[in-house]
Amino acid sequence: MEARIPTVDEVPSADVTPKLAPEYVLELVRNARSASTRMASLSTTIKDRALMAMADGLVAKADDILAANERDLDAFGSSKEKQAMADRLRLTPERIEAMAAGIREIVGLVDPVGQTLNMRRRPNGMQVGRVRVPIGVIGIIYESRPNVTADSAALCLKSGNVCVLRGGSEAIHSNTAIAAILSDASEQAGVPPGSITFIDRTERDVVAELLKQDQYIDLIIPRGGESLMKTVTEQSRIPVIKHDKGVCHVYIDADADVAMATSIAVNAKVQRPSTCNAMETLLVHQNSARPVLPELVNALVAAGVEVRGCAKTVSLCPEAKPAAEDDYGREFLSLTLAVKVVKSVDEAMEHIARYGSRHTEAIVTKDYGRAMRFLREVDAGAVLVNASTRLNDGNQFGLGAEIGISTTRIHARGPMGLEELTCSKFVVFGSGQIRE
Repeated sequence: MEARIPTVDEVPSADVTPKLAPEYVLELVRNARSASTRMASLSTTIKDRALMAMADGLVAKADDILAANERDLDAFGSSKEKQAMADRLRLTPERIEAMAAGIREIVGLVDPVGQTLNMRRRPNGMQVGRVRVPIGVIGIIYESRPNVTADSAALCLKSGNVCVLRGGSEAIHSNTAIAAILSDASEQAGVPPGSITFIDRTERDVVAELLKQDQYIDLIIPRGGESLMKTVTEQSRIPVIKHDKGVCHVYIDADADVAMATSIAVNAKVQRPSTCNAMETLLVHQNSARPVLPELVNALVAAGVEVRGCAKTVSLCPEAKPAAEDDYGREFLSLTLAVKVVKSVDEAMEHIARYGSRHTEAIVTKDYGRAMRFLREVDAGAVLVNASTRLNDGNQFGLGAEIGISTTRIHARGPMGLEELTCSKFVVFGSGQIRE
């Protein structure tokens, strides 16, 4: 039986009154909690079978997903200020295939549930250890990118968690289509109904109600802009792991290889500028400014980047426009880049500490000592040496698809894969021991 893809335009018949937000949310989260016990003990075989069915379903129903996505794009609009978010919202046959490929890659990963950690024998003879277990029910609130629906559902399923998904109104048709396919495919493979729960209503009070459900939801993961983060962190009664904005820097050190620096900086900005791990500010040591910046800025401008630089940058590169103070620390999510020439690695790190969002930071250098110092002292979820910020990604790090990149410190930081979606419980093996 094929998945039927509902539309958000379907309305109840005249004799049916839509549930109020509290009733609607409560019913969903109760069903999700009910599914979590069975989900936690589901075999790897069933989970992997479900994941393969989900991936196959996305590919088989690609035309339906693209049609739904086109409706979202038409409603969203195409004005210049919306281009970055529109790119996040847009699906293509290649992006759908990539979503499916990411799910299939998760099938090949080791199931973390049930792994034993640090089993040791105590002086009284009992053995004490930890075992990985699912977190439980995870609420994921996100904006723009419909691929988050597939990535989140797949990672939660493999790690034994139930997910409650609430995407943004701008992607409601796309997310509804994807979630219906995933839910139907997983249930036919033996996954408990409710394990992939999708909230198909866009009212803001639905989110407010969701954030009150600490009796049924164990964790909230928000992915989006500052407004969403502020709303979730202020209103949630449930623990939150933020996946916040990415104000990412690349620092080109005094002795950096020109070709390497150019390649890394162009990739970090241009490869996909609307993502949170794209470079937003380029910092260049004053000794590298003259040999590096003219060639690098030319390459960036040729790729369509608007370069906004400090006075030194503008003097060396006529193509650059003067930067405003608020360009530093800004997440452009577009082909716009702030550039600043700095006197030392210390000034570069001070700039990052002031303006960065603790997401992703990179240094390009030949000096081992400065590289190691940068790694030690820069505060971010991922710090890279001689590599593009765009590589801070669950797939690139070997985690499979990611549920997001955490910018918080507690429980998980950086890309969150399967292990980050588990916690642990103590297990004890005794032979009659009692406490004296």
